Amino acid sequence: MQELTLEKFEEASEVVKKVTLPTKLVYSENLSSLTGGKVYLKPENMQCTGAYKVRGAYYKISTMTKEERERGLITASAGNHAQGVAFAAQKFGCKATIVMPTVTPLIKVNRTKNYGAEVILYGDVFDDSYAYAVKLAEETGKTLVHPFDDLDVATGQGSIAMEIIQELPTVDYILVPIGGGGLITGVATLAKMLNPKIQIIGVEPKSAASMSAALEAGEPVTLPSANTIADGTAVKRVGENIFPYCKENIDQILTVEDDELIGAFLDMVENHKMIVENSGLLTIAALKQMDLTRKKAVAILSGGNMDVITMSSIVQHGLIQRDRIFSVSVLLPDKAGELVRVATTIANANGNVIKLEHNQFVSTNRNAAVELRITMEAFGTEHKNDILMALENDGFRPREIGAKLY
Repeated sequence: MQELTLEKFEEASEVVKKVTLPTKLVYSENLSSLTGGKVYLKPENMQCTGAYKVRGAYYKISTMTKEERERGLITASAGNHAQGVAFAAQKFGCKATIVMPTVTPLIKVNRTKNYGAEVILYGDVFDDSYAYAVKLAEETGKTLVHPFDDLDVATGQGSIAMEIIQELPTVDYILVPIGGGGLITGVATLAKMLNPKIQIIGVEPKSAASMSAALEAGEPVTLPSANTIADGTAVKRVGENIFPYCKENIDQILTVEDDELIGAFLDMVENHKMIVENSGLLTIAALKQMDLTRKKAVAILSGGNMDVITMSSIVQHGLIQRDRIFSVSVLLPDKAGELVRVATTIANANGNVIKLEHNQFVSTNRNAAVELRITMEAFGTEHKNDILMALENDGFRPREIGAKLY
């Protein structure tokens, strides 16, 4: 039976240097002050394919025979492993077929194609795509490259831990996103080999917590669904081969609600000037659950492949979530000067109107009341409450409603 060994990890760490970019740790003043410790980011979102997956894919292909490569490769992926395999296959001069869920962001599909791979869209989640990839592998004889349940792939991912510990030997915690478990298998196993005192914290989306379910059951189990905006970690069942290593080396698992990822995205954009996809933000969101006083922690940002439509939606929801955009409804007599009066009240409270909707048909008596829906910007919750109080004091009786920019 194949095992994860220090020799293999050392070999993989050297092999992947041929295709990876250096992702030096980034110290986060903002997150350090939030947690009471020293927080560093491992920005794999800045990797050549936009995610860490190229490490495992390239190392796995490097271990194959010439005959295995010549048959062509096939895999399934929600996006990042797809790009990793396509990129690595291109480097080795072999063909790759990638099965991706139909909901995969367009940017991941197009980039995978740009690396020369054939893309097949099938299924709603990774598990559906993988089952189809297995079927195609059996029918065509192509060599299957599993995205996470493969010890060679996990060994390649473990090169991240090698780099972290070389750069920060005194690290106390490493936070790792979990989807199928390949990344945390490699990182946790090597970290414990090098320093058993390092605490490995896995982080999962609450609505796709397949590793938590497996550890509770003592074996991998299949979740009924994996519905999360963290599409790269939307996996219903963790790997059978890697699970024993996870069971042995993971110290704790934290789960994160999707709404928390929205705030984490804004934090990364505003405070660190980095685009990180939702799966990569799991570790950032989880930091709020931890007390790191006098400790050093590294949060792995696993990827940054996010399409602009998703980005714009998350920014909008984040601003609404933080009361920096909100909407109110007020009833006004339908007569000259009332709109100016409302606008003056808002302006005096330093609010900024960005959208107005005028509904004359809210009442059969327009002279008595028409509805004005106002969407505006504020500096945050306290400022929003000041604007609402100013409207109340001027007799407008505002009713807060759900904000929508589009």
